[in-house]
Amino acid sequence: MMNNITTMATTLRQHLPLAPTDTTEDISPYYRDHVAAITGAGSGMGRELAIHLAKMGCNVALSDIDPKALAQTKDMLAGFNIKATTTVLDVSDKDAVYAWSENVMREHGKVNFIFNNAGVALYSTVEGSSIDELEWVMDINFWGVVYGTKAFLPLIKNSVKLSEKDTGKQDKQAREFSEHGHIINISSLFGLTAQPSQSAYNASKFAVRGFTESLRQELDIQNAGVSATCVHPGGIKTNIANSARGNDSISDIGMSSGRKAISSFNKLLRFDPSEAAWVILQAAAHNDRRCLIGNDAKIVDAMQRVFPAHYSSVFYKANKLARTLKGKKRAKSRSSTSA
Repeated sequence: MMNNITTMATTLRQHLPLAPTDTTEDISPYYRDHVAAITGAGSGMGRELAIHLAKMGCNVALSDIDPKALAQTKDMLAGFNIKATTTVLDVSDKDAVYAWSENVMREHGKVNFIFNNAGVALYSTVEGSSIDELEWVMDINFWGVVYGTKAFLPLIKNSVKLSEKDTGKQDKQAREFSEHGHIINISSLFGLTAQPSQSAYNASKFAVRGFTESLRQELDIQNAGVSATCVHPGGIKTNIANSARGNDSISDIGMSSGRKAISSFNKLLRFDPSEAAWVILQAAAHNDRRCLIGNDAKIVDAMQRVFPAHYSSVFYKANKLARTLKGKKRAKSRSSTSA
């Protein structure tokens, strides 16, 4: 199913005005001399976020569950004139996340940004998934975001408040700060539309979306110099497919499992993680409410808006058509070979 969505995106891309990423914009003033905390910094977008931020003069507090990968990321930052600290962290451990936030304050003296980036995937039908599997996904993808947000939000707000300028005005809407504060939570393309075999992942990413959009509205009302952005990446070249869990229940709906499923999943991850990280950083610097990464995310978002109650039918018909065309192509190939 996801393969056909990506194929649709590739086909439609040439007909839609999807602007390329602007990598020339100078957003470094927004991040320079600030402190950013990043979960899942051992690889993928988390690692690329750290590299981009370091290049812009932003100090970083990195965390990941994989100590070796985390150390490799830190080594990549050795040539930049910034402070980088690392913590081996399981984001599903609430106490550990809170302890990390306190360590960041002790080691850096302040914190301005939290990138709640760590995540995992599961392929299974609703009927075939165990409660333990569902909890594993939610504990990391949703509760990890909640813990990161809750632990860092008061620290970020206080760091920004200490930089408040005296404007001589009583109006709260006129408040000015010399430092920035932002919470960046990673949802997904699957936080926009639901797909078969992805119920747990969909649930976690829809939850992140609702949580972050509500938070953003509250922060707008408070006008405390801190904001939030919800990020919806499409197929990014990360290790998420290789670390995904799953079971054979998806064979009941005509989908492959095991190594074949992981291999197919990896083929869909086409968007460069460095470019994806840059898009995220631009979105935060521009104070965007939502950030879509990749043509697949943009097109699926558009389809959901046009067919809010029927997008699943559109995807199903596209899937059926793609299978028919694929079968004809194979038949033609066999015919040519035998001839």
